Amino acid sequence: MTANKSLLCLPGDGIGPEVMGEVRRIIDWMGDKRAVKFDVTEGLLGGAAYDAAGTPLPQETIDAAHKADAVLLGAVGGPTYEKLPFDKQPERGLLGIRKELGLFANLRPALVFDALAEASTLKLDVVKGLDIMILRELTGGIYFGQPRGVEDLGGGKRRGFNTLTYTSDEVQRIGEVAFDLAAKRDKRVCSIDKANVLETTVMWREEMTKVGERHPDIELTHMYVDNAAMQLVRNPKQFDVIVTTNMFGDILSDCAAMLTGSLGMLPSASLGAPDDTGRRPALYEPVHGSAPDIAGQGLANPLAMVLSFSMMLRYSFDLADEADLVDQAVQNVLNKGLRTRDIMQEGKQEVSTEAMGDAIQAELDALSS
Repeated sequence: MTANKSLLCLPGDGIGPEVMGEVRRIIDWMGDKRAVKFDVTEGLLGGAAYDAAGTPLPQETIDAAHKADAVLLGAVGGPTYEKLPFDKQPERGLLGIRKELGLFANLRPALVFDALAEASTLKLDVVKGLDIMILRELTGGIYFGQPRGVEDLGGGKRRGFNTLTYTSDEVQRIGEVAFDLAAKRDKRVCSIDKANVLETTVMWREEMTKVGERHPDIELTHMYVDNAAMQLVRNPKQFDVIVTTNMFGDILSDCAAMLTGSLGMLPSASLGAPDDTGRRPALYEPVHGSAPDIAGQGLANPLAMVLSFSMMLRYSFDLADEADLVDQAVQNVLNKGLRTRDIMQEGKQEVSTEAMGDAIQAELDALSS
């Protein structure tokens, strides 16, 4: 039996508890059928945490996250909380836990399942078979650089300013993650920058090149961000692993997400630096939001949450066989024509959140029999 791994589940807000519930069923299945046991605790984050404790990130959640081998998050936010003070809003809880865990590497796969390829707004031959990974630096760059702010210049004029800054250590750290990912994929890394304009990204390109020299078996290319945005919609399958800055990654990953046809199908992972024992803090979450308009109605698509759990199996626990099993179960369910409302197609069968979870369970049973 695989040794127990500790897992903190944070259902969060909106549809978060519903999609997390379907993953909890898979966790139980893994323990019963695959002898892969998890010690699961549940905590509060976001609006649910504010309602219960007056803060979007309680100290109890921080402590539990530090103790866990991995954190699995549903979703945070909702209109109920929009008028709260800035530091009390649910999103501050998400940013806070990322900071607490030192999560600097954000992995956003853009994977097109054959059964959903026609849902993309791009031509079928452009997106069918698409499988790329966008790696976004998450804790540096213009989103965090100092100085920043808005100042009064007098005479009714103001000036807003932000600072784009990276250290060589930050670039090399995210670069190593990119090359490690590529080594398990198609052995290609494309580093995205704006080195023809921004000095910071001149340095980024130079430091990324140094990382590439340490991995001669991996192909490294560079591309300006404006060209990368064009190439993502022109010929996305030219990419394998994309690595880029915080802001560029924020933009490009959302662009790549729409190549797949539905945000409801996309998982993500945020990783920190490994400690002396090799343990790496990690948080896994679906890309979709809390969707408060459909919360509690059984309409939520649990597949992005399920695929986030698969990423957790693969990247935090080295359980590649189990991750492949979950991925194949999702593929099989889609091939059989089952759809939640967000990915519904003509001629397919619309099912509820729970029914989709039932179908995943049935496929897992069939695949492991």
